[in-house]
Amino acid sequence: MIAGLVMVFGYALIVWAVFFKFKWLKFSIPWGVVSAFVGLHLLIIFMIGLRFMTPYATEAKVIQHTIQLTPRLPQPTLLMAVLVEPNVPVKKGQPLFQFDRRMFEYQVRQLEAQLAKAKQNVLVMKADIEVAAQKVSKNKAHLEFARYQQTLSSNLARQGAGPEEDAQKWAAQVAADNAAIKEAQAEEQRAILNYSSEINGVNTTVAAVQAELDQARFYLENTLMVAPEDGYIMNLQARPGMVAGDVRFGAIASFVCDADRYLLANFFQENLKYVKPGQEVEAAIDLYPGQIFTGKVLAIWQGSGAGQMLPSGTLPNFQAVPTDRPQGQFAVAIKLDDPDQSKFPIGTQGRATIYANPQSLFVILRKISIRAYTWFNWIYPFSG
Repeated sequence: MIAGLVMVFGYALIVWAVFFKFKWLKFSIPWGVVSAFVGLHLLIIFMIGLRFMTPYATEAKVIQHTIQLTPRLPQPTLLMAVLVEPNVPVKKGQPLFQFDRRMFEYQVRQLEAQLAKAKQNVLVMKADIEVAAQKVSKNKAHLEFARYQQTLSSNLARQGAGPEEDAQKWAAQVAADNAAIKEAQAEEQRAILNYSSEINGVNTTVAAVQAELDQARFYLENTLMVAPEDGYIMNLQARPGMVAGDVRFGAIASFVCDADRYLLANFFQENLKYVKPGQEVEAAIDLYPGQIFTGKVLAIWQGSGAGQMLPSGTLPNFQAVPTDRPQGQFAVAIKLDDPDQSKFPIGTQGRATIYANPQSLFVILRKISIRAYTWFNWIYPFSG
């Protein structure tokens, strides 16, 4: 800054001495044009200093996080009550919308009954194992008796003391009892498998019904939609009587969060050469003419969508960029120092400047510039 001033005043002194003081050269229109041309180029020093020492953004907006409020319900559900007013701050967990609970309450009750029945069936399956084991023992006893009778009748038939038909009858009974034992053993094995079907120590039928019940309770809880965090709803169009859920896709409201709001300013890429997080910032917010707000650089978004290429079967077509096309910019996130962040609602616009070198004398020029802008907001735009 000082060097630039010295050069400009030195050049002006030389022109004055050559053409007016000592009149070494006669001042004429051509010499005037040359002198003005050189002088204007010397003023470029101030332009360069302002651009790199105090980058200036003509577009800055307050950004707030928003959450799309989408009902997490599996079927069309009637909206019974709207428990919030538009643009009224709410706290995290405060009820916003109440949907019809009845169909979900019925489902929960039904599944609670099924769960109780499933748990009771586990006891029944355990008893079935005991019944099947007793049946196996009973059939084995019958088999032993049949074998004894078969041996006895066979001996009597050989001795001529008994009919041959009795021996054949008991032989058939032995075969039948063997089959009955195998059937009873299969039933016992099936009962054991049914009873021992577990996952993480819980019967699979009980676990399946429990999972369905947990899901039903989840949907029942979601019939009351609450605030995800501190904030407010701006455009509230939902009304009792509307249907949301499976039929209606998308959100029913947009929730504006109070926390972590910031100012996002666009800068020409080359002007960010010396910008770093933590540097001082001054912002002129259009909502408050005549006021300057201080802040700090949070982050530099070094990237833009201009460099993104999506997967496609079409080859890119590269052409020269038209000279009248706006130059690409990068965004800088800025945290304003004001303790009352509610003063800066979402979408508030203004301008901002970063002091990359606070000790530079160019800071004085930029402070004058941004203050002139904010004071000019009292009369511009001319809205009548």
